[in-house]
Amino acid sequence: MKRPQPLVEHSVPYVVPFYDLDPLGIVWHGNYLKYFEKAREALMIKLNYGYQTMAHSDYIFPIVESHVKYIKPLVHEQAIIITAQLMEYENRLKIHYRITDQIHGHKLTEGYTTQVSVNRNSRELEFQSPTELIRGVQQCLNHSL
Repeated sequence: MKRPQPLVEHSVPYVVPFYDLDPLGIVWHGNYLKYFEKAREALMIKLNYGYQTMAHSDYIFPIVESHVKYIKPLVHEQAIIITAQLMEYENRLKIHYRITDQIHGHKLTEGYTTQVSVNRNSRELEFQSPTELIRGVQQCLNHSL
């Protein structure tokens, strides 16, 4: 089955630092979610809905599901590209991720996160994304046409 095309995507370069390694000399598995966060944060800024805007809109987006598929280990000083792809945004945020080797282009890791919209004050689940986020996505979609 063919995967749907992302609505918006954004990539960030990164070089694996020494302090992200485990005793075997490869990136510790928990750091992959940190790498996903780097790309997700840049994607949300591209959508004009970064953390500062989110905080002022009275919504928070906790992660309720995450998945990582480790294809090939990342190593010290490896140059990588971390890509975040927005797949859904109206009722929840579904973002797919891909980490590739910057030099050879090989896919090293893939995964996804699901986030839900929660009212910051009442802590209640919202069933629609905030207007500011929807507007930011629509502006990106209109500029890509």
